[in-house]
Formats: sequence, structure tokens, C-alpha cells
Amino acid sequence: MGLFGNMFEKKQCAICGKDIGLLGNRKLADGNMCKDCAAKLSPYFSDRRESTIADIQRQLAYRAENETKLASFNPTKIVGLNTKAYIDEAQGAFVISRYSDFRRGNPDIIPLSTVTAVDLNVDEHKSEIYKEDSDGKRVSYEPRRYSYSYTFRNVIHVRNEWFDDIRFDVDDGETEVTMKAGKEYRFLEHAGKEMQAALMPNVYTVEDLPEETPEEEIPEGKWKCECGALNDDAAKFCSTCGKPKPEEAKTWTCECGHVNAEDAKFCSACGKPKVTKWYCPQCGKENEGQFCPACGTKKPEDLETKKIVPGVIKAGIKGFEK
Repeated sequence: MGLFGNMFEKKQCAICGKDIGLLGNRKLADGNMCKDCAAKLSPYFSDRRESTIADIQRQLAYRAENETKLASFNPTKIVGLNTKAYIDEAQGAFVISRYSDFRRGNPDIIPLSTVTAVDLNVDEHKSEIYKEDSDGKRVSYEPRRYSYSYTFRNVIHVRNEWFDDIRFDVDDGETEVTMKAGKEYRFLEHAGKEMQAALMPNVYTVEDLPEETPEEEIPEGKWKCECGALNDDAAKFCSTCGKPKPEEAKTWTCECGHVNAEDAKFCSACGKPKVTKWYCPQCGKENEGQFCPACGTKKPEDLETKKIVPGVIKAGIKGFEK
């Protein structure tokens, strides 16, 4: 009874004095605040539960002053893709915003002199690729195959009373990166480095992004891994990162001329079933179509094997006995 009594007990916001609804309470170290007051705090602030009422009042005063200063904040340099840094070089300060109206949401004005580092973190995500066996079950390839994706994130470290860092994805998930050192990878890496150089030009530098990387000639007897390392053809795994050697894609061509993946049972263009090789039970010729081009015999529906038993022409027909 006591537990439920506390749950439904009416509470008041220690900041604005309004009654707090059942789902609108935001706990503080020594009281409660409403969700509307909490929404005014810095988006980079994460220590609300450990903060006192006095701490929150001081931060809200800082946030009100920040909003006033934004009116005279005039960016002279903008860097970034979706989430951008708007830099007022005259004031020596910047704000981070993902909105075209950068003042929306009252972003914190941060002096450039308080930035201690700008990290560019690249995370690799690895997922196994499976295939279907003859029973329709999902099984692994041998050796196992994987697909890869990469995400890029900038982390700006600052000296600030209310937060220590600002984190955001370089592209907010808009660009799909599946190959390390590919053009999409280099594009996002360059964008992340541009953010570093813009906020700490005395520490970080960035070179111009080339329009296109010339295709590298791989020496005979070698294969190149996604990580950039060269390996001997006999090596099944990369000697640098351990990734498996890419296999050449196996395909089959339908009668309509469309090329399909090896494990596809039907043509993705016309729907015809995959044609397998068979040996004519009359003349022994190897065929792929429905009729033997040598003698005109139609492919038997009960053909079980692709191999001819020496001395037995009709070894491919089910139930045939020597």
C-alpha cells in the first residue's frame, strides 16, 4: 500500500512549482522536476539524477543566458554533413546542430579554447552470411562468409561545467559503408577529419579528398584484402586482419540469357528452374538442355546421377540394372 501510495502521490516541480503528472516526473538528487523544465537543460547533460535543485537552477540560468547570446551568434564557417559545426570565428566559438535553423533547440555556445580533443571513431560491424541447404535450412558457408558495415562518429571533448563531450554520427546513418577503404569509407573519414581540423586547426589537418582513387594493379599470384593488405593466392585468410579470402562469385546462365547466383534454384528474370547437366541414356553425351543435341533423346524425369558408369550407357536412369 505504501509503495502504490508514493507512486500516485501528487508531486510538484521544485523549479517551476507546477503539479507533475503521473508520467511527467524527472527525479533529482533532492527533489523532483517536471518534463517541461527538464527539456530546457543542455542536450549534452546526463547527470540530472545526481544533481540538486540548486544545480538545476544554476544550469537553467546558464541556458537562458545562452539563448540570449545566440541572437548575436553569426557563423562564418560551417563544416559537417547532417550534423554540422557552426563556427563564429569572430567570437571564437561554435555550436553543434542538425537543423538548418541552427538556433533551434538552444544549442550550447562552446568556446573553441575549451576544446581539448576531437576524436574520430570508426566502428566495424560484422554479420555472418548464410545459405540454404538442400533441406531449406539456414547453414554457414565453408569457410564462413561475412558482410561488413562501418559507422563514423565524432566525439568533441570540452571543458564545461555541465558536460564533458559531444557525440554525433558523422552522417547520421545516411551513407551505407560496406567496404573498408572504399569511396564511401574515404568520404566519411574525410568528413570526420574536416570536423577535427575545423575545431582544432593547430592539432589536426586534413588533405583534400581525391575525386577518384586510381585502380591499383594487383601483382600476379596475390589477392588484396579489404584492409588493404596483399596476400599470396594460396592464403585463405588475410595475414593482417584475418578476414577470409573473397571467393569468386559462382553463377549459372539461364536459357533466356540472364546470369543468376549459383545457389539460385530459379532464374530471377524469367522464373525457369536451374538446368543441371545430365548424360543421355542412349548415346552418353553430356547435356544441359531438355533434349540431347546428338540423338534427340528427351531428358528422363527420373534421372538420378550425372555420371556414367563405364560400360553401362543407361546408368543414369532410376531402377536400371546392369
